[in-house]
Amino acid sequence: MEKIQMNEFYHYKFLSRLTASPNATRLACTVSTIDEKNNGYKSSIYLYREDGFMKLTGLDKESSFLFLDEDTILFTAVRDPEDEKKLAEGEVLTSFYTLSLTGGEAQKAFTLPLKVTGYDRLSENRLLIKASIDVEAADYYRYSEKEKKTWIQSQKDNADYEVIDEIPWWSNGGGFTNKKRTRLFVYDRQDGSLTPITEPLFNAGNVTVCAKRQQVLFTGSAYKQKPQFKGYLYCYDDTTRSTEMLVDGTMFRNIREPHFVQDQIVFAANTGKRHGNNENPYFYTVDLKTKTISLLAEYEDSLGSSVGSDCRYGGGEITRAQEDKLFFLTTIRNDSHLFSVNLNGTIQKELELAGSIDLFDLKGQKVWFVGMLEGRLQEVYEADLQTHQIRRISSFNDTVLEGKYVAVPNKMTIESHGREIDGWVLMPKDYDPAKRYPAILDIHGGPKTVYGEVFVHEMQYWANEGYFVMFCNPVGSDGRGNQFADIRGKYGTEDYEDLMNFTDAVLKKYPAIDPQRVGVTGGSYGGFMTNWIIGHTDRFVCAATQRSISNWMSMYGTCDIGFYFAPDQMAADPFTEEGQSKMWWHSPLRYANQVKTPTLFIHSNEDYRCWIPEGMQLFTALSDRGIPARMCYFKGENHELSRSGKPLHRTRRLKEITDWMNHYCKEE
Repeated sequence: MEKIQMNEFYHYKFLSRLTASPNATRLACTVSTIDEKNNGYKSSIYLYREDGFMKLTGLDKESSFLFLDEDTILFTAVRDPEDEKKLAEGEVLTSFYTLSLTGGEAQKAFTLPLKVTGYDRLSENRLLIKASIDVEAADYYRYSEKEKKTWIQSQKDNADYEVIDEIPWWSNGGGFTNKKRTRLFVYDRQDGSLTPITEPLFNAGNVTVCAKRQQVLFTGSAYKQKPQFKGYLYCYDDTTRSTEMLVDGTMFRNIREPHFVQDQIVFAANTGKRHGNNENPYFYTVDLKTKTISLLAEYEDSLGSSVGSDCRYGGGEITRAQEDKLFFLTTIRNDSHLFSVNLNGTIQKELELAGSIDLFDLKGQKVWFVGMLEGRLQEVYEADLQTHQIRRISSFNDTVLEGKYVAVPNKMTIESHGREIDGWVLMPKDYDPAKRYPAILDIHGGPKTVYGEVFVHEMQYWANEGYFVMFCNPVGSDGRGNQFADIRGKYGTEDYEDLMNFTDAVLKKYPAIDPQRVGVTGGSYGGFMTNWIIGHTDRFVCAATQRSISNWMSMYGTCDIGFYFAPDQMAADPFTEEGQSKMWWHSPLRYANQVKTPTLFIHSNEDYRCWIPEGMQLFTALSDRGIPARMCYFKGENHELSRSGKPLHRTRRLKEITDWMNHYCKEE
């Protein structure tokens, strides 16, 4: 069998936005691939027919779309040279095209003076538009050409500085976001009118459109200095052109995924009082007649799929409403499944699979989903909710791994602190029990995510390079309910011990691993934990820490989520001596004088989630003490480098880590 190469992911296809037409006679999805020539990604819309999927759009620049009816799709694209020129000059616009599925070329439908981030069909001729706006130019959508030119020139004149008067002032992947908001509009395709339905300072969150009712459910709130962590829910009625507040922000910290279900509105919400910011939500209802809010079902597991992989690009829906049920994805242990909750509050398993359901759509008893099953890369599957029969209906990644060595995850469940901890081991290619091998411990991010038995490119590459690869889900991981995931104020304690106990168990079970040649790596929370590990043990011959946290106090003041994430997860007040002491105690930087492990630091200069000074502080401390250290930071990348970064950067990142491991873990 051939090896999986470092840049094998250049050949993978990534699936997103799977959507059925209103009457389920059509099915389409977005397919993304690596654009090697331009060091980026190409995306096209594909339509399903009985013999498989066929490519609909041909410029490789189309990603978002919706069905206007059974035979017509609407999508955004930049195809007009005049639009390209305007965008290059700084004008804000989004152009929409229609394409008949019965034949013909795409036709330009309309252009909006907005940076559109989402859209849906509200009625036959009206669309709900979600757009990113600058509050300082909230009326840009109705500016004259002269006013647009004046605004564009002012932006150019002031490009060399930023004004900050609110937090967060930036967001990962979004750059500076001061006075930027997500605003909702309604666009009438008949008369060309564009009408805002939220105020400029209002920042919209989850949005659900019901074309049958011509209504929109949305969450969010207005703020001036910092966001309100209060759960508001609104309903906009397009027949009366009015908006009503349904949930006033006093009951919940966060509201997600609202849907109309018969005469009720069903939504997920948490208070944060039991398990903090990361608390899994319960399900609630709002009665459409009385507006009474009621608890529908207490559900301790997560909403959505959190099974990690570096082989996805783009997203899709994780909830859908139908008849008397809300269907939702959930992560249980190390797999994600499709469940439902009905108006009686009964939770039901609809599809329970080994692997990951990434996104889905459904009509009647048919479900279509993008999944990673049986060690495969993403494919589209069709399932019957009555018979539970499942069949794969796509072959996007059928041949890419043919003849390659794909290591099978060997599951190990150990006991640590009286709990079961799930983990896996990948065997090296051409394994010979008579030989001794190096190994890599890979720690997931989050911490509220999970590793499972899905394909992870970097791990498979290391197995092909002759490494044992081990990974597990310590306390703090998702899939085991709120209590298991809640490690507020405990970072670096029981989770660290779970990881070390798992490592001990793997070394005992696989004596072919040389304990003197084991490295450790991880990103985000996994980067924090790598930093913590090297300050508390020298058992690892080397470490590669990625997009990490080393100092909870500086993380609080510089990262996009720091001002609320750090105090919550540390269970500490950064403005009291006791709180500062606790945050410092949990900071890996505090233990830099104990580090003996050669360490590689990977960061990105636009990663505002785990800002680059987090790595620089620990890198400086190690270098100052003479510990071998190397930092590689990527320009123009953010927290998602390993998953959606530029292809050359993703390759270089993997090369940096592998070269570091090879230098210390492999015999000369």
